[in-house]
Amino acid sequence: MAIGFTLTFGISGVANFAYGAFYVLAAYSTWFLFKKLSLPYLLSASVSILFVAVLGGLTYRFILLRIHGQKISEVIATFGIGLVILELLMYFAGGYGRELPTFTEESIRIGQTYVDLHRIVIIILCGALVFCLWFFTHHTQTGLAFRGIAQEKRTALSLGINSDWIATLSVSSGAALAGIAAIAIFPLETVTTISGYNVMINALAVCIIGGMGSTTGLVMGSLLIGFAQKFTDIYIGSNYRMVVSLAAILLILFLKPSGLLGKQKELEERI
Repeated sequence: MAIGFTLTFGISGVANFAYGAFYVLAAYSTWFLFKKLSLPYLLSASVSILFVAVLGGLTYRFILLRIHGQKISEVIATFGIGLVILELLMYFAGGYGRELPTFTEESIRIGQTYVDLHRIVIIILCGALVFCLWFFTHHTQTGLAFRGIAQEKRTALSLGINSDWIATLSVSSGAALAGIAAIAIFPLETVTTISGYNVMINALAVCIIGGMGSTTGLVMGSLLIGFAQKFTDIYIGSNYRMVVSLAAILLILFLKPSGLLGKQKELEERI
């Protein structure tokens, strides 16, 4: 989730606050295709991921591109788009949740603890996604264009890179990653619209803590937030889980605004 969010922000410059809505939309559409239309689960998931990817690209192309560079307008527009999607899901799907099947029902024993094999698959999937993104951005022409726009937009434009098209692809790719995260995570819980707001806060917290543009920082931030929230569930109470993410955002902004491994803010301050 966090990698998709920072990918969108790093390339297009848009903080996509509709990201949580794409996450929930992918889960609901997968459930609809699988349960109502009786399509195979893998096909349902693939179509849903493709659907949110296309929707993300269209959102940038026909809405965000028109207000690109107007930061406040971008935030309001993306937040409004996300709100519309979530409210429409609430209206058509109802307030009660849906359930997606897990990858596997088996569990393995680690020490004295039994762990769902589905959770192990999520870890492997995350590692594979990080590697694929690294390979894409370092060894493909489109991926190198992504890096060029992120590092120095004016120079990239002078070399013939279409920044609008690359930004559209980045928003689309980010939405697809949100869809993949939904397919992986939602089988462990009930699909509800409120999950869109919660996951948006978590993704934002991870990006701020790790530092925008740093993949290693994002992994560190994800682990820190994950362990902190689990610690809160066990010793304080699950009602305070979101407080941990919000407190982490405030703390890192006070101590190190660029994040643990981020450098952008520090460079701007020196300039």
